[in-house]
Amino acid sequence: MTQIICLANSFKFKERCIAGINPQTGKWIRPVCDRYPKDGRIPTDIRLIKGKEPELLDLLEIPLKNDGPDFGFESENLTIAPGQWQIIKKVQPTDIIQYCGNYSNILHDRNKYVKVTLLKALPFHERRTLQLVYTSKLLLEKKNSTKWKGSLVTNTGQILLKDASITDSQFLNKLDNGYSPQNPCLVTVSLSMPYRPSNWEGGDPCWKLISGVIELSPADLILVEMKRVGWEIERGRNYLKITYNKQSRKQLTKSELTEFLDYLKSLPDRENFQKYHL
Repeated sequence: MTQIICLANSFKFKERCIAGINPQTGKWIRPVCDRYPKDGRIPTDIRLIKGKEPELLDLLEIPLKNDGPDFGFESENLTIAPGQWQIIKKVQPTDIIQYCGNYSNILHDRNKYVKVTLLKALPFHERRTLQLVYTSKLLLEKKNSTKWKGSLVTNTGQILLKDASITDSQFLNKLDNGYSPQNPCLVTVSLSMPYRPSNWEGGDPCWKLISGVIELSPADLILVEMKRVGWEIERGRNYLKITYNKQSRKQLTKSELTEFLDYLKSLPDRENFQKYHL
């Protein structure tokens, strides 16, 4: 059995694509089903756990083989073995921020797609088709009244990825019911199977998709800012005790949370700090 923190459960040809990070290795894993040898999508009778869809931040235990098909360009795939899936526990958003890669681009380049020829030219272990990204703002737009697109923006206004299709099933349902994230988010970006639009010229493109969205709460953001300025947990607790006479951020009122977060944001980065966004 292999454990993964579920960071994507997205639509894939009327079924689902599930992916996550193994907390023991820090590496991405995409379980694939040999029932679908062309793309590995996972049917309901395999992925449902007691009739329920795996959710983002679930720590899943899945029977997996030691290898899987790469479909010509993917490096993260492991074939699903017989056996029952299990949910071990829920993981906190702040526990996965460490897995945001310090890369110069989202999935190899600044385009909305990556060509299969580029991926094949890379050493196998460098063929990244999944990436977790910290974005200060997620801009949303509904195209043609049916399809949601998203753009990832840094705190300086730089657009990291523009108008990427959103395939996160639960997030799409929330959007259709009027939800819109107001805080920074952790976003899983994945690559589609090769798809050539009409009149496409050149090599086959794999399109960058928003396949998982986790909005950070103000309490989550406090830990992010503490990391940025180099505060250890004990220093944060001391500040809360002196300033608010409270022991943890969970005891703060909404206004106190906002005040503490604004104070942390006013502090400079610690020396040599590696930011969680690009």
